[in-house]
Amino acid sequence: MAGKPTLNELFLALHDRLACELGITRRTVLHNATMGEVSERQWMEMLYKHLPKRYKVNKAFVIDSKGACSDQIDIVIHDRQYSPFVLNYGDALYVPAESVYAVFEVKQGMNTDQMRYAADKIASVRALHRTSIQFQSNRGTEVKHKLHDILGGLLTVDSDWNPPFGSPFTSAINTTSKEGRLDLGCSAQHGMFEVRYTEPDSAAIDSQLTNAALALFVLRLIDRLRSMGTAPALDILEYARNGIESRSA
Repeated sequence: MAGKPTLNELFLALHDRLACELGITRRTVLHNATMGEVSERQWMEMLYKHLPKRYKVNKAFVIDSKGACSDQIDIVIHDRQYSPFVLNYGDALYVPAESVYAVFEVKQGMNTDQMRYAADKIASVRALHRTSIQFQSNRGTEVKHKLHDILGGLLTVDSDWNPPFGSPFTSAINTTSKEGRLDLGCSAQHGMFEVRYTEPDSAAIDSQLTNAALALFVLRLIDRLRSMGTAPALDILEYARNGIESRSA
């Protein structure tokens, strides 16, 4: 009978399974647009399977109660438990800004252009208006939650840089606007990064080359999501006031 696997072996097995699923797209799908769509779906399925069930994972637009809308985001991690609605229009999903915890762009290779592209997408979400109101719980009336900072990041299969997290990567992180800053990311074949931002405008970058990049990324992401607590109770009537027109009887 085989011995029990170590924790390291379990995480390596997890990474290998996920890397196989993500890597298949490069070998079997030749058309770039199709390859991107397959990769997005694989990343979404992987995150949905391994994040706590309080979170939903979708490709979506993000909207606010004033009628503004973000760019379409490859992966939106949003609240499953307290968010009262997600709107559909055709095949597109529209998620209220208050329910969003994190947004990620999915690309095949990590490079400066893709990081800037992801930053622009992330900024379009962070620019949205968010409400927060009091709500009732089994403890009585709860004060409105402080709005959390929405996480943003970039997920890729590969990296165009060698080494993956050298000076070009550091420069791309440090020159990103505050609104579009990247907090977490993963290059599945190489490693992952996490950035902690402190005032006034300094970034503490923790990048790790590892053969269990996907497993480490998921664990770091879960920890960052946990530290954010729950989504605020949104003012659903503000959405109604601004989104539903009244007519004369």
